Amino acid sequence: MAFDPGLIDMVMRLRGKGISDNKVLRAIELAPRKAFVPAEYFDKAYAEQSLPIDCGQTITAPWIVSLMLQFLRVEKGHKVLEIGVGSGYQTAVLSHLCKRVYAVERYKKLIADAEGRLSNLQVMNTVIRHGDGRYGWAGQAPFHRIIMGCASRAAPPMLLEQLATGGEMIAVVDEQLMRYSKARSKVSEETLMPLNLDMIEPGKSRSL
Repeated sequence: MAFDPGLIDMVMRLRGKGISDNKVLRAIELAPRKAFVPAEYFDKAYAEQSLPIDCGQTITAPWIVSLMLQFLRVEKGHKVLEIGVGSGYQTAVLSHLCKRVYAVERYKKLIADAEGRLSNLQVMNTVIRHGDGRYGWAGQAPFHRIIMGCASRAAPPMLLEQLATGGEMIAVVDEQLMRYSKARSKVSEETLMPLNLDMIEPGKSRSL
């Protein structure tokens, strides 16, 4: 990978803002954000801000992505479910943290674009499905970890059902970053901090 001073500066900034998990920081280094933003925003690719992408969606700011992944506590052998692919950026970062990423996205165009970017970076351990993220991916459950890239009013019950015993889900619920942990059939919840994300859109797109 070519040396990218903007990427290195971003990683150093994230470290200064409290991202201390070296595995997450290394995964951020291996997934250059510039490869996931539209060309007209290349000059802002490593800025601490969300950026517009197709279908009226955004690529989440770097600190929020890295913060949520740090809280997710992913291990190399984990099977992870991601809700909301968007540009594919978080998918790419996750791919360097776990064994396999299963992702659900409601927009077909975003899936096609994300798959192209992931292929260009030779990311081979991800698979993306067109569907309604609230229902997860029952056919591939259970998952060691689940992460929602969009906010909701309540934790979708079908996602919690798809957690493996000992599994954890990170999600923004009612403007709070939450961790849900599953022990046998019981799910406990922990409030981590206030956080805002775009709200999840129900259903799956038929035309885009």
